[in-house]
Amino acid sequence: MKLSIALQLYSVRDFVEKDLRDTLKKVKEIGYDGVEFAGLYGHEPAKIKVMLDEIGLIPVSAHVPLEDMLKAPDKVISAYADIGCEYIAVPHLLQERRPGTEGFAQTIKDIKEMAKIAQKYNLQMLYHNHDFEFVKIDGEYGLDILYRSIPEELLKTEIDTCWINIAGEDPAEYIRKYTGRSPVVHLKDFYMSDNEKPEQLYELIGTEGNEKSEKGKGEFEFRPVGHGMQDFTSILKASKEAGAQWLIVEQDQPSLDKTSMECASMSREYLKKLGL
Repeated sequence: MKLSIALQLYSVRDFVEKDLRDTLKKVKEIGYDGVEFAGLYGHEPAKIKVMLDEIGLIPVSAHVPLEDMLKAPDKVISAYADIGCEYIAVPHLLQERRPGTEGFAQTIKDIKEMAKIAQKYNLQMLYHNHDFEFVKIDGEYGLDILYRSIPEELLKTEIDTCWINIAGEDPAEYIRKYTGRSPVVHLKDFYMSDNEKPEQLYELIGTEGNEKSEKGKGEFEFRPVGHGMQDFTSILKASKEAGAQWLIVEQDQPSLDKTSMECASMSREYLKKLGL
């Protein structure tokens, strides 16, 4: 079975913010089969669905903050069903909700409840990891506790291969660990000098604070797929073996003096060379 390739639109958010339709056309021209959303950028779901149908892109999934879902579950979740998405993913957790905090137990309960509502709209809930889930609680990673605590039919994985690597684990092995539960895999490449991650890594992607890394520019950067440190041969092999249907390219920030769209194109060209 051939894996389909999508682009997380957060990767080209500067283009999306200017013109969603034109961006979708560019993504299709580059050679992507589908897209993953990270917001609707002021557009109505029905209009987005028309755009996608006309351009010929599949709306695979959407990253939707857990807090947004909790505020208005049916309204928020149904919007992505209206677009035609198959999956909806929790993309990130606030610090007070993460494994190792008092809020983690409530996080598990909340994700489980949102997953049930998603099923009402024929959407499968996913969880997209970072590296902060790799704290051990009684000898078990927080990420594994999350998946053990919520039934597989309610919550499946969206393994982010970059963050798994940064956490010190083998991305391919982690994908295999969840064989049958890994319909969507995030392909993300990076460069990190001396294998030492910056202390303020999340500031690099704009999720926490505004301060810059104290270790200087160039210590860590996201790269187009195939242009960094990841072993994608093993990752792709594991994805197929685990039963993945979609591979989603994500690059949090452009690099190598390229625009975000040029980076997305470089990632797609690399995957084409691998027969994808």
